[in-house]
Amino acid sequence: MNDEKLKIADWWERTDNNKILCTLCPRYCRIGHDQPGFCFIRQNLGGVLYALGYGHPSGFAIDPIEKKPLNHFLPGSKILSFGTAGCNLGCRFCQNWTTSKAKMDERNSVNASPEEVVDLALRYMVPSIAYTYNDPTIFGEYVIDISRIAREEGIKSVMVTAGYIDKNARKDVYKYIDAANVDLKGFTERFYHKLTFSHLEDVLDTLRWLKNETDIWFEITTLLIPGENDDEEEIKNECGWIVNNLGDSVPLHFTAFHPDFKMLDKERTPELTLTRAREIGISAGIKYCYVGNVHNDEGQTTFCPKCSAELIKRDWHSVKFNRIAGNICSRCGEYIAGVF
Repeated sequence: MNDEKLKIADWWERTDNNKILCTLCPRYCRIGHDQPGFCFIRQNLGGVLYALGYGHPSGFAIDPIEKKPLNHFLPGSKILSFGTAGCNLGCRFCQNWTTSKAKMDERNSVNASPEEVVDLALRYMVPSIAYTYNDPTIFGEYVIDISRIAREEGIKSVMVTAGYIDKNARKDVYKYIDAANVDLKGFTERFYHKLTFSHLEDVLDTLRWLKNETDIWFEITTLLIPGENDDEEEIKNECGWIVNNLGDSVPLHFTAFHPDFKMLDKERTPELTLTRAREIGISAGIKYCYVGNVHNDEGQTTFCPKCSAELIKRDWHSVKFNRIAGNICSRCGEYIAGVF
């Protein structure tokens, strides 16, 4: 693969004090000469902002799409996954911190043009590409160019993201995106401010935008951390907000935390916590509520919301059977939301 020249970034402007204001995400970093932004990979070089992650993924993998997790988008299919160094959040519990907290010069990245990424998906005959591992928001220019070419080739594009993106920039970054999984990391501003160094309302705004102003299929994931965001009242508030603002058909995944990065003092999430959260979601009216990072037959099965038939049976990230044909329950004919 050929080296790429440095890519001049989109979404920035010069300020009166000779700094650069990055307008890609709500962090709005003011970046001095030869300095990077919070994300590490958008850097002011000679008064111009460059996207250092463009063309430099940290490696590729072919995953089951259920690992993203997406349960209602091409279930049982494979997806080409990659990310870059850096991230625009500062999650103390990051599960991919060796990549997301790395600077470009600390990672053994490969070189891959947008055309080469799409060719890789075609070569391995996978129907989708996932922008994942770190938050793809920060390599938005790369996402746009890959997803545009992918759409021309009939390849779908999937964002796995925290949804922390500027209102104007997201219109560009998501232009050719087909599906997304958005991490709703908690449901209090305290949690977001203390443990992610970001803000809840910006993420909620992205979710409302996805629902009301796009045709992108999306699902939501909340990693439940003992003592931080697993309070039943908080979970009820989250589920109620989702139903009231996004409807009852957006799949919600509650997943298990394991000790990592700067949060090694917490225990792994008990399976009972996940099961209870799923019960709360179903009671709130969410039709498709799942648990993840555990083996749980019921919590990973897609049921018909009308007749309760088992439609997609899963074991971890494996699909055992799929009885949905054209969004229709094979038993009663109920419409099942998703892309099947």
